[in-house]
Amino acid sequence: MKLATLRDGGRDGTLVVVDSGLTRCRPVPQIAASLQAALEDWPRVAPDLEVAAAMLEAGAGESLPFEPARCAAPLPRAYQFADGSAYLNHVELVRKARGAELPESLRDDPLMYQGLSDRFLGPTEDAAFADDDWGIDFEAELAVIVGEVAMGAGQAEARGAIRLVLLLNDWSLRNLVPAELAKGFGFFQSKPASALSPVAVTPAALGEAWDGGRLSLPLQSFVNGRQVGAPNAGVDLSFDFGALIAHAARTRRLSAGCVVGSGTVSNRDPAAGVSCLAEARMREILDGGEARTPFLRFGDRVRIDMHDAAGQSIFGAIDQMVVSSASSTYG
Repeated sequence: MKLATLRDGGRDGTLVVVDSGLTRCRPVPQIAASLQAALEDWPRVAPDLEVAAAMLEAGAGESLPFEPARCAAPLPRAYQFADGSAYLNHVELVRKARGAELPESLRDDPLMYQGLSDRFLGPTEDAAFADDDWGIDFEAELAVIVGEVAMGAGQAEARGAIRLVLLLNDWSLRNLVPAELAKGFGFFQSKPASALSPVAVTPAALGEAWDGGRLSLPLQSFVNGRQVGAPNAGVDLSFDFGALIAHAARTRRLSAGCVVGSGTVSNRDPAAGVSCLAEARMREILDGGEARTPFLRFGDRVRIDMHDAAGQSIFGAIDQMVVSSASSTYG
């Protein structure tokens, strides 16, 4: 089953079911007013959503063209966004970029920060920033949305709480990171609003590529139409989503609708390319002594997508332009 949220002028939008080919959709207000409402009553609501999705797939009843440009984020706002860093190759490379060592504890205990969650950007919404000297960088990730997770839940219980899977662009302002981390209190200004893919997909709809905690398919990233990477999200993964969710729940209960990110997808094989520009720059420094790839500037465009074995986009693409907040209606 695939779900999306259409913009309707309100903060939470209109929940729709979407067909597998991402061509048609159907509003389902009679089942749930929003995705958050559905998540809070998932055991009762999910079967009705599955029926509506099956009817749409069969061509029964009325439907609308599915247009990502009309979509808000599937979950326009969340009670919590916890972003991990499950690919240690990424951690090693970006820490080298700022002269920091990789703590040995990170090999056994996931790195995680609490990100901005009161607003997620829609999949085609401009990414607005006040200054493009801040080192604007995209970070292509997978994310999951969970149901209720008890404090102290183990990894098996955590995997069972995964309701939906989607793509995430965790925007970063690289030139603001060192000064913030030097204060010893973590990210804040350097981590603005993230964007989510047009649709969120139930684990059952992902087929054999999903093993309960990881999705083993290439995650494609493009900058201004040029592909910069397609690392496989199931390769070189140190912590699957079961481990990340359990880590987040160690000292707190997670509410239904909490978003948990994988961190930037990264493979050790350089041929896989990158899911962020910081990695490209660090590899250039290691290979030739200097970074040649610039960070993003106003007018640049980033596209993130993932296809199934048949070449069909699974989640729809995150496709955003970097713009000045001075001239944008967003921000």
